[in-house]
Amino acid sequence: MVIQWSDEDQLFLITIPEFSDLVVMPCTHGETREEALHNGEEVIKMYLEAWKAEGEPIPEPRTLQVA
Repeated sequence: MVIQWSDEDQLFLITIPEFSDLVVMPCTHGETREEALHNGEEVIKMYLEAWKAEGEPIPEPRTLQVA
């Protein structure tokens, strides 16, 4: 989960790199970092449960590459 501040929206935006090919990004937001984090966790749970129920493959976790 990536949390970024948006000056334009005046919100913290959440993107999930593993979901970027499957879900419209950003996938959620929050007025505070904590709210955005909570909302992001809820989105992850929601999609994982839906994909599991539908028999869809779960995206593999990605590793952050730091130079």
